[in-house]
Amino acid sequence: MTALVLIETEGGQLRQAARSAVTAARSFGDVDALVIGEGAEAASHLEGVRKVLHVTNLNHALAEPVAALLAQLASQYSHILAAASATGKNILPRLAGLLDVQPISDVIAIRDDATFVRPIYAGNALATVQSRDAIRILTVRGSSFDPAKDGNTAAPIETITAPDDSKNVRFIRVELSQSDRPELEAARIVISGGKGLKDAANFDRLLAPIADKLGAAIGASRAAVDAGFAPNEMQVGQTGKVVAPDLYIAAGLSGAIQHLAGMKDSRVIVAINLDPEAPIFKVADYGIIGDLFEVLPALEKAL
Repeated sequence: MTALVLIETEGGQLRQAARSAVTAARSFGDVDALVIGEGAEAASHLEGVRKVLHVTNLNHALAEPVAALLAQLASQYSHILAAASATGKNILPRLAGLLDVQPISDVIAIRDDATFVRPIYAGNALATVQSRDAIRILTVRGSSFDPAKDGNTAAPIETITAPDDSKNVRFIRVELSQSDRPELEAARIVISGGKGLKDAANFDRLLAPIADKLGAAIGASRAAVDAGFAPNEMQVGQTGKVVAPDLYIAAGLSGAIQHLAGMKDSRVIVAINLDPEAPIFKVADYGIIGDLFEVLPALEKAL
């Protein structure tokens, strides 16, 4: 069996979630990597990659032409994978529609080549599913698989062309937030804030200094994002990003089920909340019942 992995890149660098998708794909045997635009050289050094397919006539992973290209390549592969990111969730369901197969999303464990585990009900239950399709289409959670490391040798790079299937879609621009902090999904430490922080200024005043001292990424609950305290890319939860850092600090977060779905696999969870009945304390390893406006400055001072 051979698997094909859609590799996501940013500025020519491989995203951490793409490395995790390669690790998942190695469960099935040989692995080929598909790279859109920059990043083919970096992908060729990933351990376990047999060959890199480099698409040179696209600079961005528009869903329509990439799904059409994958449909052309599909007969050569037993499995096609991508990270369970916005890009993966945009492209692979389209591919499944073109192939008339059932996509399996958010895979967190692989039992065998046809049996997979995925969370349901906002992560409160796990479903083990089997696919009888000839080609299995999977998106995998990056936090559930170790990222593939770089090897000592480089896999061959083969140049290919995507079909002109953009239809009424065209790329306009990409807007990236600039930050010296680690990527949220790849960070070893995450400190997140909720509506308890009261406004956007407190995110900067209370969370940023601690994040800088710990080398941490900053996250936010959906309620905080909806209130305008933080941008969308910082949202952690069922409708945001799924993280599993070594340390997760939740400040002013009640612990709604949708937020817990995005962070409860963190190795150590620290919760700071004034309400002793807040649901976040049920999953926390350490809990501080107190006013975050007193606790966070004290924490920063101690650090």
